[in-house]
Amino acid sequence: MASYFDEHDCELLHPEQDAQTNMLLELARSLFNRMDFEDLGLVVDWDHHLPPPAAKTAVENLPRTVIRGSQAELKCPVCLLEFEEEETAIEMPCHHLFHSNCILPWLSKTWARTLHCFSQTNSCPLCRHELPTDDDTYEEYRRDKARKQQQKHRLENLHGAMYT
Repeated sequence: MASYFDEHDCELLHPEQDAQTNMLLELARSLFNRMDFEDLGLVVDWDHHLPPPAAKTAVENLPRTVIRGSQAELKCPVCLLEFEEEETAIEMPCHHLFHSNCILPWLSKTWARTLHCFSQTNSCPLCRHELPTDDDTYEEYRRDKARKQQQKHRLENLHGAMYT
């Protein structure tokens, strides 16, 4: 295969002159040859990376629930302390209740001592029900994953209907 420079009748610049231009030309060659964006590191593999934090508006709009009666015997799944009567708890869409001091840092950027870095999540720490994020690429990944799951269930139902 001819090099990009031979194909387009141009010369490689002197490395000390303009290394950045050389890198851009190599990128153009890769794109021209339809190199996979994952090979370039431009696409995040969400199956092997932490999800982005929950959208700020989604967290702000989580319902607040006043603990009453038998709910006072429930424990916050994060700190394992019982809720007190008339205390306000945050309710996730999955209906799990948390102290605000426990769930709010979880849903935003937090310091992970074991990883020595910042990490975050957009999901319930108990059941992993996900809240929306502000990351468009992650949201597209979630929609694509849901479509694939739906297709798999449809095929299983169709298969089951054919043989029952």
